[in-house]
Parts: sequence; structure tokens; C-alpha cells
Amino acid sequence: MKTFLRVGLSGAVLTVLFASPLLAQWPLHPTPPVPRTTDGQPHLDAPIPRTAEGKPDLSGLWEGVNTFGAGQTPATETPDGPPVAGFLNVAQNIEGGLPLRPEAEALLTTRRDNNGKDNPEAHCLPMGIMQFHTQGAPRKIIQTPDLIVILYEASMGIRQIFTDGRSPPSDDAHPWWYGYSVGRWEDDTLVVETAGLRDGGWLDVFGTPLTDAATLTEHFRRVSYGRMQIDITIDDPKAYTRPWTVRVNQRIMPEQELIEFVCLENQRFG
Repeated sequence: MKTFLRVGLSGAVLTVLFASPLLAQWPLHPTPPVPRTTDGQPHLDAPIPRTAEGKPDLSGLWEGVNTFGAGQTPATETPDGPPVAGFLNVAQNIEGGLPLRPEAEALLTTRRDNNGKDNPEAHCLPMGIMQFHTQGAPRKIIQTPDLIVILYEASMGIRQIFTDGRSPPSDDAHPWWYGYSVGRWEDDTLVVETAGLRDGGWLDVFGTPLTDAATLTEHFRRVSYGRMQIDITIDDPKAYTRPWTVRVNQRIMPEQELIEFVCLENQRFG
């Protein structure tokens, strides 16, 4: 059974997920064959599964790996590549910090001084793509040839990534919390570009800013049966002097399912 614990950290309300293998919301139901080691455990280093079209199959239930605090991600999870992002502070492992413009740095300082009270998640509003990547609750990827859907347990978020060759909407598109995402395959890497975001976004609990001028480019790479790396580049000329990139590591959760998580706007807890 999964139990949610709400804790205060610097005045911000966080949701921390704990999972126990002893109980489950659904009875155990076999999913597509899970490769196993000789002792019967899921073989995380087995080869990646592929679709009928020969593309890496990203489908499955995934969880973030060690994003809660700095310095927790072992070298074996990310031997090379960009710094690993954090949920509290997306830049926790970026040497020298982020290339913030003065006005963006001032906004971040204000948000931190206010203990993150205006973070959208604290008000049961959509938390944005980066916080979805780094928070601890699972997410399910459903992959078809023309569309990838990500169902997030946290706040029951839903995201669509179109892989049918369409172009992003025009510059006058109505801004969305999650923006408009289009993807393409480059060899075994899914490259996703997202634009058309709402202004005033939060990339983490501390309040690292994201504006409506931003483009997010994600590289999804399933490196083995049980592991996936997602590199996210933020190009936001209104908030940063140059683009910057972080990595999120994901781990498969075989034979498990999402549970219901309902958050009501302006809900109050006694």
C-alpha cells in the first residue's frame, strides 16, 4: 500500500511517496513479460523492449531516482551527462548555479523568502513538467506510434506528446500549463520540444522561474529494461542568459499500478 505524508520544509507543503511491497491497491496481475535474474528479481539491466515499429518502448510505470536532496544520485545511475536535477532545487548539482537574469534572480529570491507558499502544487494547481519529472510519485507512459501519453499519479496530471509529425502551434496559441509537446525519434532517443507555456512557471519547490518565452527540449533514452534517462534543456531568454540542461533518472516499477490522488484547489488540512 502506498501512503502519503505531507511534511513542511521551509514552509512549503511537499508530497512524499512511500511504497511498500507488502500490500497493493490492485491484486497482482502479470504485465508483459518481465525479464528476471536467476533469483527471480526483475532484471533491470536486461535489453530494452521495442515496439512493432522497432522503436524503444518507453511504456510502463516509472519512478524518479534520488531527486529529493543533493548528492544522493550514485555515479552508477549517471556516470556521464548533465547534472542531476532536484525536486526542491532543480539546480542542486549545477556548479556555479543557474545563469539567471537579474529580474529572474530577484523573483526566485522572493519566492524562497515566502517559503514557496505560491508554488502551484501547494494550491492543487498543475505543477509543471519539470516538477512532474522530479517529484517522487510514479508516472505511467502509454506509447502508440502517433501519440505518447504520460499519466502522473501526483495531482492526476495528464500530458500528451504528439509523434505524428505535426508542427507546434503558432505563436498566438493559448498558453497551457504543460505547453504543447511534439516529439520525434532520433535513432533510439525520443526528442520532445515543448512551447506555448503559461507565464510565471515554477521549475522546483524553491521557485526557480520559467516564463512564457521558454522552450523545453527533452531527450528520453531507455538505457536498459529497468532504467531511463531524461535530459531536459531549458531555453528561456526572458529568465536566463543561456540555455542549460539537467538530467532526471527513472526506474521501472514492474507489476505495479497508479493509485488515485485527488487534490482540490484551495483545500485546507486540519
